[in-house]
Amino acid sequence: MKDSSAKRKPKAPRASIFLAIDAWIDSSLYEASFKARESWESLTIFFRRFRVRGWRRGVIEVLSEGFTMGAAGSVLMLALALPAFEETVGNWRQQDDFAVTFLDRYGNEIGRRGIMQRDSVPVDQMPDYLIKAVLATEDRRFFDHFGIDFLGLFRAMSENVRANSVVQGGSSITQQLAKNLFLNNERTFERKIKEAFLSIWLEHNLSKKEILQLYLDRAYMGGGAFGIEAAADFYFGKSVKDLNLAESAMLAGLFKAPAKYAPHVNLPAARARANVVLSNLVQSGFMTEGQVLSARLHPASVVDRGDQKSPDYFLDWAFDEVKRLAATTGEHSLVARTTIDLNIQKAAEESVEFNLRQHGKEYHVTEGAAVVLETNGAVRAIVGGRDYGASQFNRATKALRQAGSSFKPYVYATAMEHGFTPESVISDGPISWGNWSPKNYGRSYSGRVTLTMALLRSINTVPVRLAKDYLTTAPIKATAEAMGVESPISTHKTMVLGTSGMTVMDQATGFSVFANGGLGSMRHGIQQLITHSGKVIYDWDHDHPQFKRVLSEKAVSEMNSIMVQNPEAGTARRAALPSIRSAGKTGTTQSYRDAWYVGFTGNYTAAVWLGNDDYSPTRNMTGGSLPAMVWQRLMTYAHQNIDIKPIPGIKNPYVDPKIAQKALEMEQKNAAAIDEDMGRPPILSSSTTRVLLEMNELFKTAPVLEAPPEPEKLSGL
Repeated sequence: MKDSSAKRKPKAPRASIFLAIDAWIDSSLYEASFKARESWESLTIFFRRFRVRGWRRGVIEVLSEGFTMGAAGSVLMLALALPAFEETVGNWRQQDDFAVTFLDRYGNEIGRRGIMQRDSVPVDQMPDYLIKAVLATEDRRFFDHFGIDFLGLFRAMSENVRANSVVQGGSSITQQLAKNLFLNNERTFERKIKEAFLSIWLEHNLSKKEILQLYLDRAYMGGGAFGIEAAADFYFGKSVKDLNLAESAMLAGLFKAPAKYAPHVNLPAARARANVVLSNLVQSGFMTEGQVLSARLHPASVVDRGDQKSPDYFLDWAFDEVKRLAATTGEHSLVARTTIDLNIQKAAEESVEFNLRQHGKEYHVTEGAAVVLETNGAVRAIVGGRDYGASQFNRATKALRQAGSSFKPYVYATAMEHGFTPESVISDGPISWGNWSPKNYGRSYSGRVTLTMALLRSINTVPVRLAKDYLTTAPIKATAEAMGVESPISTHKTMVLGTSGMTVMDQATGFSVFANGGLGSMRHGIQQLITHSGKVIYDWDHDHPQFKRVLSEKAVSEMNSIMVQNPEAGTARRAALPSIRSAGKTGTTQSYRDAWYVGFTGNYTAAVWLGNDDYSPTRNMTGGSLPAMVWQRLMTYAHQNIDIKPIPGIKNPYVDPKIAQKALEMEQKNAAAIDEDMGRPPILSSSTTRVLLEMNELFKTAPVLEAPPEPEKLSGL
């Protein structure tokens, strides 16, 4: 019998290899686990030697948490610093490259901007007492801190608490320079964070002397003067090198409140402020009471400049335009003939200030901005705020505020280009777009309405339905951009109700397309650039591109036929001009934070915004209330003694008194008339619809008036 074991086949070599690998892995893992436990136990025994108890343990815990929070804080600080350092990209010293003298449209000098290096007086050549006066008042520890003076901030807070008012500021000179170079005057937490980081960046990249030089050369000193050399010439008719102590003290008191203490506006206040500066010199130890006594007894006198006022918001914007136009010419000292009309500019400033003074407290609104364009795009006026001396931030060209219902004409214009007409009927009913369900003002719906009624009543659901079911948001964005809007427009579905931020300048530019018959307005503020030797390097009449058609004549005519009814029977009745037909659209954002009125005639387009810098809500202010009143007062003046042009698509530029009277009577009989501007929800009834349509037909068929009606015929209207 044969041995059975001899019959067994030997294991395959491959199986043996896998078994060996498996055994090696098992043994390696076991050994690694054993060594890890052994190492952990050794480490634990080692650290037990450092274990502390009692009060020492509390200290260690605090330090440990401090290191953890410090690491997290470092990451947070880096995240906050990155946006600030983005401001330093590019040539931030560019202002040194240009010196521009500005003229108005008629050739009269209105101001200057920029500073050539040869015009800048070095700090070493300025009087020693001037530098001491500035440091004693603005930043006594300038040469001791790293950009942020915490001791000075604490001292300012203590003085403010003691006086129960703001009597001292805590910003260092470096912080003020950072704001002047890179930021604006918006009172936001984000701006203060950027200011702090940029101050540290400036201290790292510039010497103290360079920082002080830039600060003295760039600061706004009132009267349209930037820099201490320009201020010395404007107020005293001399170079900064020739100032005496009394004059130096007066200039040193201007840095933080140039409008309040400008000597050509309020000499007694300027002298009182200079006396405070002299006291600061003594308190800081820079000078003795005996050294400043003569300056106290003989205060400075200023050159009589009359009632000269510079359109500073316009000049700031125009200076940026000059730098853009002359960037490649190699010329840096220029004379710029601008498009500004000082009469319209003063009327715009007066209208904003008058209405805010009269009604600002009632509506809880503190700021406003306005832009006026002629039909060809020439910028005739810019109001960037109530007081340039208090805030140089230009709310007309830089502030992005939600447009609200004043954005709807872009939506409707897009619809007209896609085959819709003012008589097209759309359902005004509940609508949902994803998880968004917009509501109408007053939470009411009107069923099937024409686009004319929808725009006049500022119904929300109709433009949303147009975008959702017929257009999408992309062509609406394209239309707004083609019409000259440069602000970033979102394509999010909510954009149809004006949730994108827009500038007042962009609103005026966009609506001017309606006033220009569908042609792009090509807004511009510079008519001509000339060197001091007389060489013309830019002329708008010859160098600007040809006007491009943005909207078809049909779409413009249809849109104007609707918007012309707004001042006559819609939400903008307070904007109606005496005897002149105008068109426009109101706008009010959520919580009443922003209120707009943008309107036009055949001659001018004007956009008005009112609101608060801190984004706080107003007291139920709508676009048809105070903004419409500002627009009406401004445009009434602008249309005096000029040839009135008809609005494209509207044959008669004047209001026939008989037709206006009949329309007024029709509206008064309609109990359900629109009253958005008075705060009551609009109710669209069949009688309201009928009355508005009849009024529209009245104005459409009214005879063309070749001249404005006589004033006595307008009485009582």
